[in-house]
Amino acid sequence: MSLSVAAVLADSAGRRPEHPALVFDGEPFSYRDLWAGARRYAAAFRDQGIDAGDRIVLLLPNTPEFPMVYFGALARGAVVVPVHTLLVADEIAYILTDCDARALVCGASLLEQGGKAAEAAGVDVLTLLEERDSGRPRLDALAADVEPVEHYEPRDPADLALILYTSGTTGKPKGAMLTHFSIVMNVGTTMLSPFDFHADDVLLGGLPLFHTFGQICGMATCFRAGATMVLMSRFDARQALELMVTQNCSLFMGVPTMYVALLEAAAQDPRRPKLDRAFSGGSSLPVALLEKFEAVFDCPIYEGYGLTETSPVVAYNQRAWPRRAGTVGRPIWGVDVEIARAETEERIEPLPAGEVGEIVVRGHNVMAGYLNRPEATAAAIVDGWFRTGDLGSKDADGYLSLVDRKKDMILRGGYNVYPREVEEVLARHPAIAQVAVVGVPDDRYGEEVCAVVIARQAPGVDLEAELIAWSKEHVAAYKYPRRVEFVDALPLGPSGKVLKRELAARLAR
Repeated sequence: MSLSVAAVLADSAGRRPEHPALVFDGEPFSYRDLWAGARRYAAAFRDQGIDAGDRIVLLLPNTPEFPMVYFGALARGAVVVPVHTLLVADEIAYILTDCDARALVCGASLLEQGGKAAEAAGVDVLTLLEERDSGRPRLDALAADVEPVEHYEPRDPADLALILYTSGTTGKPKGAMLTHFSIVMNVGTTMLSPFDFHADDVLLGGLPLFHTFGQICGMATCFRAGATMVLMSRFDARQALELMVTQNCSLFMGVPTMYVALLEAAAQDPRRPKLDRAFSGGSSLPVALLEKFEAVFDCPIYEGYGLTETSPVVAYNQRAWPRRAGTVGRPIWGVDVEIARAETEERIEPLPAGEVGEIVVRGHNVMAGYLNRPEATAAAIVDGWFRTGDLGSKDADGYLSLVDRKKDMILRGGYNVYPREVEEVLARHPAIAQVAVVGVPDDRYGEEVCAVVIARQAPGVDLEAELIAWSKEHVAAYKYPRRVEFVDALPLGPSGKVLKRELAARLAR
């Protein structure tokens, strides 16, 4: 048996060749165009010596080239490793080395950090749309000069398709290994139904394609349905509202901060799109925000839950049964979700309905493991169940509610920020004696990153700005603290561990 995620695009190109798959800056790209571009990139990869199973890292913004390169790499049989476009060179270099990358495909606007990272990791760089001569091979030019491959390379269902990096409690990014089977099942069997995609739908694509929400839930599911995605280079609420109106969008997907921004834009623009349904994920959606959006846009929001390690969808509110605000719905088809005793780590102990515990997941969506990290894999997948690290409860009807996070992860605008990673950067600053990073409530981003610092000497008026600038140099833009608080002591437990929940509670008052 063979299977490939590339079939998601190839099949729709065969069924609906002239139908627009993508609209970008007002220009439509048909399924025929998109698949032909992907097959050319597959041929260019072949001519560069890239074989099936090789890892290709993508550092690309939201443009039509992203899906072409993405599906081109998959068509070649390579493993795609998309990375966050806001990462700095050191972070990119770590991923390149960790996944043993064969090549980095880098957009022209990202070549500065991408080039430095590739040089440090000893990896070849293939640029896209380079306006000046960088001395590096241009993948788009190579693809334009070759005959496209006829078909995608067949792969075994258990073969890796994607490696998506997600940080752990240590702060070091871990590569979640997703197979062709898990992604095709999640896209083709489970998400089409809860998202209720059909061929005439038009999706506003405002999510970043390097992220699993925009990449799999948005792009791949849209293409599997043969629908159209109106792609934004980056999300801007006023532009999003304009596009939804002018392009007759029927669907929207976003994280809660996007819904806040759309409401602000709607207050300045009386036009309303004819949205049929909207989907929210990435972090918990406040019920008040859901109700206000539905009142203003006359469109239901279906909230769901997923993780990078689960390909990504676990559960969703959907049309097949009544929505329940404040919950993330019921598990998708073929996936089991239970609530386990969080304190018992060596085995899974299910709890009765209504009790709070750790959310555990079992099914076709669960990753094959963490790349090069057997111990982390063994800790995360216990008795065949993936331990999410999130706390929640499940009612008698199977609806899942998120209660809290077992770990100290901060969710800022839908992106995961891991405190220890930021702490390790700040700890290198000579003015800091001790630091703890916590999340504090924020109206726009859900949570904001706050560094609580014990300074080596009385902090001057400029130290807060200096520390923010320091961390901004060493971590991605969504990770660095926007707020710094100076204290004489941190709250400690009996073992000397910083009590971060207590600290965060104080700051939230």
